[in-house]
Amino acid sequence: MKSIRDIYKIGKGPSSSHTMGPVKAAAIFRSETPEADAYRVFLYGSLAKTGKGHGTDRAVTDTLAPVPTEVVFSQEAQENLPHPNTLDFVALREGEEIARQRFYSIGGGDLTVEGRPQPQKAEETYPENSFAEIKEFCNFRYVSLVDYVEMNEGREIWDYLAEVWETMQKSIREGLAASGELPGGLRINRKAKSIYDHILVNKHPEIVECQMVCSYAYAVSEQNADNGTVVTAPTCGACGVLPAVLYYIKNKRGLSDEDVIHALGVAGLFGELAKCNASVSGAECGCQAEIGVACAMAAAALGYLFGYSIKMIEYAAEVALEHHLGLTCDPICGLVQIPCIERNAVAAMRAINSANLAYFLSDTRRISYDMVLRTMYETGIHLNRGYRETSEGGLARIYSRRSGEPAS
Repeated sequence: MKSIRDIYKIGKGPSSSHTMGPVKAAAIFRSETPEADAYRVFLYGSLAKTGKGHGTDRAVTDTLAPVPTEVVFSQEAQENLPHPNTLDFVALREGEEIARQRFYSIGGGDLTVEGRPQPQKAEETYPENSFAEIKEFCNFRYVSLVDYVEMNEGREIWDYLAEVWETMQKSIREGLAASGELPGGLRINRKAKSIYDHILVNKHPEIVECQMVCSYAYAVSEQNADNGTVVTAPTCGACGVLPAVLYYIKNKRGLSDEDVIHALGVAGLFGELAKCNASVSGAECGCQAEIGVACAMAAAALGYLFGYSIKMIEYAAEVALEHHLGLTCDPICGLVQIPCIERNAVAAMRAINSANLAYFLSDTRRISYDMVLRTMYETGIHLNRGYRETSEGGLARIYSRRSGEPAS
């Protein structure tokens, strides 16, 4: 299992797989073909279906600029592709092809490169590859999950997570201060500021909690939709869940930044396990792999901050992910706005409920986090293609029929 740095990446929205990954691929290809006087980029699968809405073409051409670049949205059948986020780069010189390379954007801003060995073994940080193994290690040696993270990552991981936490807080503050319409043509107005400004602290406490948590989740998700700087947790599309929950609980309980940073370390374990043993890609496994994993990470972080045992923390994460199984990825017009922004808020509230449920039911559990991860992956790969970030099914299809607009 890789470092939890792999799950927390700071970058521009709106999509880790559709913008961050392709930007990285473009930068690699440009550095390897400096003699090119033009580029042609072919987008396949989910990148072709929702690349316009996610800004993939703009991200790639900006990275390859000032060299002129043509972006082709291929209609090749997805069944023929090794990964639903596939893209080919072609370098041209005086109209002749001089180089070609295929990349796969596998989620969370990461890439694999066709025909090249992947240095996964060299990058492994954790010898354990399941939560069952992690739990056994910690229980046998009487160490906490925070101790376990530091033993494998080194103390410098906390400095990195301090930067992650500061970025998360900044995205909340900036999102709460912003207003106006989000780009893309759906005419969606930002809502975070309005929700936050209308909190009535003398009303029912459960309503106040909901307004606060949801305003924070909206703030980050709207920043992401507006190409702002966010942290993948585990992806851009699900970036609002974890910071919303942590920001709320820190202020409510008067916790220190160090407490929250340690909670980020615990959450990162559950996110990295999902990436290692299942998927965090909406194009591969639907939104259960994005929002579901984000909710599990947030529930685990809360469990740590509540002083739960390792068993209870695992149960909180398992409950959170289990009840997102089968969640589809059907962004309207390919934009990370509907249902994505609201879905972050709902998942943040569900993370709190999952952590609370774990407090009094963990002794009754029958399903492990490893089991629900395996189920999530199997469910995802059997989802109809239209429900895996193609804008060909679900809300995206219904909306396109109603409006008469193309789905992507």
